[in-house]
Amino acid sequence: QVQLVQSGGGSVQAGGSLRLSCSASGLPIKPYCVGWFRQDPGKEREGVASINHLGQTIYDDSVKDRFILSREAGKNTMYLQMITLEPEDTSMYYCAAVQSNRCTRKSQDFDFWGQGTQVTVSS
Repeated sequence: QVQLVQSGGGSVQAGGSLRLSCSASGLPIKPYCVGWFRQDPGKEREGVASINHLGQTIYDDSVKDRFILSREAGKNTMYLQMITLEPEDTSMYYCAAVQSNRCTRKSQDFDFWGQGTQVTVSS
């Protein structure tokens, strides 16, 4: 059973930076995909970025060049470094995982979810 525990997040002014962490236990060495999503109340969960066991990444156009995915393989921890944050980035952020070669940004493709962490960017 895969368990995801998130940390990081918080409040920052526009232009600032934050880093989110997602620690995964029970994740196989391969294959896997870990994705980051965000969701506002009453809206659908939006895929922000994903990284697979090969380190290959995909990003939504809205965060490209501002959000950077990385992973610390030995600790099975994934990071989402967010720079040049904008008020529009304010949301609840979730990490998710699936044991698959297929790595997407679609929430329905993921089986395991973290508890969520709030990111608030003020103007």
